[in-house]
Amino acid sequence: MLSPSTLAAFGFGTPGTGPDDPRWLRVALAPLGEPASEVWEVNGEVVAGREGELRWSRGGGWLFAAVECHEEDHGGTEGAARHAYRLLSGFVAGAAEQHVQRIWNYLGAINEGKDDDERYKHFCTGRIGGMGDVFAQGFPAATAIGHHADPGLLQVYLLATDRPGTRVENPRQVSAWRYPRQYGRTPPSFARATLLPAGDALAISGTAAVVGHASAHAGDIEAQLAETQRNLDALLAAGGLPGGFGASAPLKAYVRHPEHADAVRAFAETHFPDAPLVLLHGDICRAELLIEIDGWRYRHP
Repeated sequence: MLSPSTLAAFGFGTPGTGPDDPRWLRVALAPLGEPASEVWEVNGEVVAGREGELRWSRGGGWLFAAVECHEEDHGGTEGAARHAYRLLSGFVAGAAEQHVQRIWNYLGAINEGKDDDERYKHFCTGRIGGMGDVFAQGFPAATAIGHHADPGLLQVYLLATDRPGTRVENPRQVSAWRYPRQYGRTPPSFARATLLPAGDALAISGTAAVVGHASAHAGDIEAQLAETQRNLDALLAAGGLPGGFGASAPLKAYVRHPEHADAVRAFAETHFPDAPLVLLHGDICRAELLIEIDGWRYRHP
């Protein structure tokens, strides 16, 4: 049973029934370790509902919305992404909470296919095709990860507010929407982070070992972890937050190869030992990348 102030709750691990509540979502990513969960609480009572494939909840100026759909119902990866984003953008456009701060995307076999036929590149084309005017104000922070569950399942969920946040870019990296043609017909459409409206928290996009627009340290998990940390530190500086990731920085690490889980845990214990960390088995959007980290950094504990 979720509390009246719970905006959304997420389960990671063995599929289960979970509560019959629009606010509950079983994410199609397996934890590398004990089953894990994530809960969003807000100040105020929350109302929730469903509209076909879309579920939503709102309260205290915050909005959660999610779509789960199957690619075979929409002509493939591109069509499913377009469908999901049309549903979400249409719903948000009619809501009081029209400012999308953060969005998560999970799809199967994200790296399958060569060159422009890679599934992630089809997803990017469908995503931009489904974005309505609500996204014209600027792309939100985002994550896109490949899961190992039902290969046709697409899960997309977002967090929006009734006030605008501030998009934050990483000076060490080319903005994703400006990537050169080699990364696909349609560049990825996300900001590196979003500073939430009150300025008290940074929503951090999926961050990996990318410098400029190029992947770094192919095949080297330790070097990719170190480069990822440099990018995370650069985002904190760009967002005007104090450096370091402690107890006020819950993080998720997406690990391509489960055998790298121990190396990721050891790195985290050395470099941000107090940060709550969940390790999930997921494929990064570039086949050469082994690790991606996203999460939150609150200004104060």
